[in-house]
Amino acid sequence: MLRATPVEPSALGLRQISLLKELPGTALEQLGRDCRWRRYLPGQQVISRDAADSDVYLIVTGMVRATAFSAAGRQVTYRDIAAGDWFGDFSAIDGYARSADIVAAKETLVATMSPAVFRQLIHAHPSVCDHMLLRLVTSVRELTERVFEFSTLGVQNRVHAELLRLARQSGVAKNRARIDPAPKHADIAAQVSTYREQVTREISRMVKQGLMSRDGRALVVQDVARLEALVAAVRRKA
Repeated sequence: MLRATPVEPSALGLRQISLLKELPGTALEQLGRDCRWRRYLPGQQVISRDAADSDVYLIVTGMVRATAFSAAGRQVTYRDIAAGDWFGDFSAIDGYARSADIVAAKETLVATMSPAVFRQLIHAHPSVCDHMLLRLVTSVRELTERVFEFSTLGVQNRVHAELLRLARQSGVAKNRARIDPAPKHADIAAQVSTYREQVTREISRMVKQGLMSRDGRALVVQDVARLEALVAAVRRKA
C-alpha cells in the first residue's frame, strides 16, 4: 500500500481553507506548525471508517471522495470534497468512529490537526466557530434534502437532481453549465443509489432531448432553467 508523502508546513496554504479565512496571520502560522502535512495520490485512502484517529483534515489542494461499501460490496458515495474545504470534524467533536471512507479523487495535499487543536481553535476564534456552525446547519439541510429525494423521487428524477447539483457547483452562465470533467456514470449512480446503466440511459435520453450535450471530456447542461423546472415539478408532486 502506498504511504502518504510528508510535506513542509505552509501558512499560505491554510489561507485557502474557508474555515480559516478570517484567522489572524500569527494564529495561522502557529496552526501550520501544529498540523501534520501529507500528500496523497489519486486512489489512495486518506482515512477509513474503522480508523482510530479523530483528526480534522484541511484540503489545501486536490479533492477527496467520501464513500462507503455495503456488506454486499455496493458503493455509496456521499459527496466529493474539494480544495478549501475540510472533513473529519464530526469525529473530532463527538469522539465516535468515522462515518465514511475518504479516498483521494485527485492528487491531494492535506493538513491535519488533532481534536484538541481543533477545539481550541473554535473556542479562541469566533469566525472559526461561525464557519463551523454554518457547516453543521448546511449538513443537516443537505441530508434532509437527500432523504426526501430517496424517499419520494424515482431514479430518473434523482439523476436529474444530481446533475442539477453538479451544474450549480460548476457555475451557471447564460443558462448553461459546463461540468468539466464529466462525472463518471458509476459515480453518479453511487450518489443517487442506482446502477451505472440507468444513469447512462438517462443521460443519453437528455442528450437526445437537447437538454445536455457532450463537449470533449465535459458534460454541458444546455438549459439549466429547464432542468430546474423538471426537478421542481417532480418535487411539488411528491
